[in-house]
Amino acid sequence: MTKQLQNYLSRMHALDSAVCVTVSHSNQYRLIRDWFRLISRLGDGVFWYGLMLAIVVTQQSEGIMPVLHMIAAGLTGTFVYKWLKQKTHRPRPFQVRQDVWVVGKPLDHFSFPSGHTLHAVAFSVVAIHYYPELSIVLIPFTIMVAMSRVILGLHYPSDVLAGLTIGYGIAQSYLMAFA
Repeated sequence: MTKQLQNYLSRMHALDSAVCVTVSHSNQYRLIRDWFRLISRLGDGVFWYGLMLAIVVTQQSEGIMPVLHMIAAGLTGTFVYKWLKQKTHRPRPFQVRQDVWVVGKPLDHFSFPSGHTLHAVAFSVVAIHYYPELSIVLIPFTIMVAMSRVILGLHYPSDVLAGLTIGYGIAQSYLMAFA
């Protein structure tokens, strides 16, 4: 690795870390902390399972293919993010910096990428492809899931950005494959 690239990566990590500290301090406010804990909990899967059930109930047989696409994207996302976490072993921000205020307990030990964000983006992209009218709910919810991961002190912004990118790529690949 060149010295120039090392310097760039070092500066990016410092910025990533500084943003993480600043954003995590917003969880000192109870309303913010409680709101984003709820969003994060819903992003664990509760919201997505409910959405898939609602699609099948309201759309009946026409909802089966969209839900199967969501399930396929979700399973692929789980495989990819677990594999990446085991390969990168990036510690969570609160494990590295004492000034990151963590709220809640992480689902696993490693930070990169954000599985919550990956799944929120993958599920939303697939669902919106079939039901564009859902974007009014899914886009804000997905953004809040991504924000919750940094606000709760569980991820760096770059973890969230990586989750977003991977989730979008997975969703798009399934939509192209099944088109």
